[in-house]
Amino acid sequence: MHLLADFGGAGGVVACALGCTSRRCAAPGPAVTRFRSFAEFYPFYLGEHRNAACRRLHFIGSAIVLGLLAVALLTRDAWWLLAMPLAGYGFAWVGHFFFEKNRPATFTHPWYSLLGDWRMFADVLRGRVRL
Repeated sequence: MHLLADFGGAGGVVACALGCTSRRCAAPGPAVTRFRSFAEFYPFYLGEHRNAACRRLHFIGSAIVLGLLAVALLTRDAWWLLAMPLAGYGFAWVGHFFFEKNRPATFTHPWYSLLGDWRMFADVLRGRVRL
């Protein structure tokens, strides 16, 4: 993977360790797209979740995470919190590897991906994204 550096701050020139200076690394091997904001990232995120089974598994995993959080708060037992990433990522990654057949964005954009999971969850509840 090419390591990208942002020279000049937000919106500055992006360069990989091999010297390319585009938003999309042109060097051989896996490339990482650089996003300037979550608003720019979210359409990409939705494009990585075209398969309905993948979206359903994300939704189920996120709902389980909320349930585990509720159990942890109600029982005042923090051990339940350890199961939250397993449930959330477990369901999502099964969706990506077996149904969507792509690599989760978590590996290249971990924070935007986490925000994307919850935004898509909310969009499903609002009827903006179909399961």
